[in-house]
Amino acid sequence: MKKPTFRWVFFIFIAKPMGMEKQEIYGIRAIQECIKAEKTIEKVWLLKGQKGPLIQQLEMQLREQNIPHSYVPKERLERFNQRNHQGAVASISPIAFVDLEALLEQDPTIGQQGLFLLLDQITDTRNLGAIIRSAAATGVTAIIIPQTGSARITADTIKTSAGGIFSVPLVRVDHLKDALYLLQAHGIKTLGITEKADQTIYQHQLNGPLALVMGSEEKGISKGVLKLVEATAKLPMHGKIASLNVSVACGTVLYEVIRQREHH
Repeated sequence: MKKPTFRWVFFIFIAKPMGMEKQEIYGIRAIQECIKAEKTIEKVWLLKGQKGPLIQQLEMQLREQNIPHSYVPKERLERFNQRNHQGAVASISPIAFVDLEALLEQDPTIGQQGLFLLLDQITDTRNLGAIIRSAAATGVTAIIIPQTGSARITADTIKTSAGGIFSVPLVRVDHLKDALYLLQAHGIKTLGITEKADQTIYQHQLNGPLALVMGSEEKGISKGVLKLVEATAKLPMHGKIASLNVSVACGTVLYEVIRQREHH
């Protein structure tokens, strides 16, 4: 019996040590195929100084799709020399992101009882994983993160989330401002958690549809985002510590929401 003949068009290496879902794609054409297939690309690294129609075409696609990319010296790509990377390497997210508008439209009850979590300037991957774990435990409708300035979904994120990352829809938007406008248009109250607030979370009614905005403990919520929320609240601090780890603060706020809803 004649053996089948296989033809390889491009090379894709998928690294999965110990269950890690991270995927790395090597080569210009391979990355273009991923874009065409609408895979969630976290970031693309391109070799500095490259010229030619193929690389220009890829650059144009990256800009059109708002895919994060950066230009690096050849030393940064040396560890991939055994792969035919052609001066282009991409990291593919193990998680499929959902569209916020589609999520809001497909379930009319979300506007009555939805609970959204917007994360602004959360750059630590483990903090992100811990937040996702709390969100999964408290029935959060979706977590919304910005395209840039946010922690990447890594093996540490997945591990820290204790599987929660696969049960809570994740939304990635160009700007959190766009998400806030859309949520408010659907009648969902937006509440920023910030130490600059006058009232504590215990002084707010959290029973209805709600979108919570959390910022990092270093930078807090950015000024532009903070201006758009309808109200702000803080966690009371009585000891010598001025702030909580953001994942701890997030869990505390989420359980206050649950407490109020269960006793409503």
